[in-house]
Amino acid sequence: MSSLLTIAIPTYNRAHLLDQQLAWLANSIKGFESECEIIISDNCSTDTTSKVIQKWQPAFTTTQLRINRNHENIGAIKNIAYCINNATSKYVWTISDDDKIYDKTLAYLLQELKANPELSLLILNFSNFNIKTNQQRFTHCFNIENDEVNRNGKALFERCLPVDFAGGVALTTALVYQTTIAKRALQEWASGLNNLAVQIYVTGFCALHGSVKVTKDTYLQCNTGTNFWRENAKLAFQLRYVDIPAVFWKLSRIGYSKKLCISMILSQYERMILEHFQMRYLWRRLKSGIRSRLWKVQ
Repeated sequence: MSSLLTIAIPTYNRAHLLDQQLAWLANSIKGFESECEIIISDNCSTDTTSKVIQKWQPAFTTTQLRINRNHENIGAIKNIAYCINNATSKYVWTISDDDKIYDKTLAYLLQELKANPELSLLILNFSNFNIKTNQQRFTHCFNIENDEVNRNGKALFERCLPVDFAGGVALTTALVYQTTIAKRALQEWASGLNNLAVQIYVTGFCALHGSVKVTKDTYLQCNTGTNFWRENAKLAFQLRYVDIPAVFWKLSRIGYSKKLCISMILSQYERMILEHFQMRYLWRRLKSGIRSRLWKVQ
């Protein structure tokens, strides 16, 4: 691996957002060209994505730049997996085209990855903004007093998981993986590429195999309101009540606390029942039955 960090951008039919992200990258990478490689993976876009990529190619002539165009739309998860599997740097950072990354972030990342070469995972704190409602959801995903580095990555991941598992340990732009470990995670759960929440598993797998750092300061703004599967009722249901529970069960199988994982599974089903049926009495009975059965599974 010749460079320290692969910056990968999976994209599909959001040319205007990709244009903004490449503008940020062209500015931020100045002075760090030799330390990075860039992958842009176009998921067979039908808009002007290819023209945007051509527009920005001259800005990266001194950086290794690889452009991929899938012959068909393979889905967001598999496009992200393509980026990870084709990274050649020690670390891989897969960024969404719609999140706002601050100007200081890339320089900070490279500094920290050199200062902490044992890291298997670095989690960037972030704020959350809904661009449709023009409202700030929160200013920090993780409310911690100082940057935290823990050689026991498993313990730190288990502390982060309940905070905002659908964001904090699943937001691609906030996660920097040690490449070889992330690739191994995908290899060891190949069928996970059919799971919309597989990012949580990859993050947990990386945390299990090395040191983890979580930052106190925020280094990006997660922009919500542009995610297609949260607007699709069928996919949203699958994500919440099928795929996320499956990921928690998988985490319990690779070494994470069975009690914690079962608790997270139950919280998902509690949410489903309370939101869709409002049957609290039934839920108490059902939760007791589910808990009893899950604890008997070896």
